[in-house]
Amino acid sequence: MAITSSAKKAYRAAKRKRVFNLRRKSEIEKQTKEFRSLLAAKDKAGAQKKLSSVYKALDKAAKTNFLKNNTASRLKSRAMAALNKLN
Repeated sequence: MAITSSAKKAYRAAKRKRVFNLRRKSEIEKQTKEFRSLLAAKDKAGAQKKLSSVYKALDKAAKTNFLKNNTASRLKSRAMAALNKLN
């Protein structure tokens, strides 16, 4: 356990941030999983609609520094490439 008061405060902050980070991570995983299942089913119209929610989840993650900006951009680019490949 932490000894100094600053370490105790950092521990409390980390516990609070963990909740937000887990929520952000699960939202990204949920949206991308649904998007990939639509791609696997070759449902282009459904995947097109789901793409915006994938983008939203990734943009929020980048905004809150859960993901780096380039990582979010790369994942969005790969999602769009997968959708375009569905033709």
